[in-house]
Amino acid sequence: MMLRSECWKCLALVVALLFTGAAHAQQRKGDQPKDVGIDTADIERRTGAKGELSADEGVFKVNLPRTDLKVGAAGVKLIPPLGLTAWAAFKRVGDATMVMGDIVLLEDQVNPVMDVALQNGLEVTALHNHFFWEQPKVMFMHISGMGETARLADAVGKVFTRLRETAGGKGRVPRASVDPARSKLDVTKLDALLGQKGTSKDGVYKVTVGRTVRIYGHEMGKAMGVNTWAAFAGTPQQAVVDGDFAILESELQPVLKALRAANIDIVAIHNHMTGEEPRMLFLHYWGVGPADALARGVRSAMELTLAPTGP
Repeated sequence: MMLRSECWKCLALVVALLFTGAAHAQQRKGDQPKDVGIDTADIERRTGAKGELSADEGVFKVNLPRTDLKVGAAGVKLIPPLGLTAWAAFKRVGDATMVMGDIVLLEDQVNPVMDVALQNGLEVTALHNHFFWEQPKVMFMHISGMGETARLADAVGKVFTRLRETAGGKGRVPRASVDPARSKLDVTKLDALLGQKGTSKDGVYKVTVGRTVRIYGHEMGKAMGVNTWAAFAGTPQQAVVDGDFAILESELQPVLKALRAANIDIVAIHNHMTGEEPRMLFLHYWGVGPADALARGVRSAMELTLAPTGP
């Protein structure tokens, strides 16, 4: 009887151990990262940046802290966790992958890095500041893209590479010696090149083209600030142009590419209004060079935005 009792005790112990092992195995299996349909190791390799997986949302995010920047804002030392980290987040959506990101740049880096993004199939969706009073000035360029994971990761990797290459003052600052009081522009020629009748005041030649939206059911147009404009100063040989494009969302990427093809720098992309129909974005730019070349560049972008916008 004693032997039989001991056998039953041993059998019970074995069964208990088996169940415990299975439970632990199941727990370990549940602890494994959720399959989100993205090769995270390949993304890290292609982007050259380490990432983190948010399994609940199916998002893999790579980060590039701008540890090279020495930025202060009104006495506060800014470090990457305070908002100086460039990042790109990847998410599987149906049969494709989407990427969204925010690239931290000094002013001289913005357009060189933007060129790489546009040339590699990414969209630039916003360009603006996130701080006040910081030195040096920091800009934030938002990007997005949809397609094959590897292609998107390669594009982000090239953006990060260009960021590193232009760090430390190795970007681009277009300079010119221009005093509007000494402008000697051929306004008749500029009218012809731009296809618009401009005005001249205090040495500045300016054209303004209105667009139309509705806000709270009321029509708003050129005089209310819904317009594209370009202002020139200088001489035919060396001029500066700055201005603002009022554009639909569908026009943003073509206009960006047209201006950059003309070597005109983008300095901001943001909204000026809320609640308007259709939605209107505003793109600010700055260009330096021969007046004729600048006018042709602006005209090439204007021609992409001449479709009616009103009701």
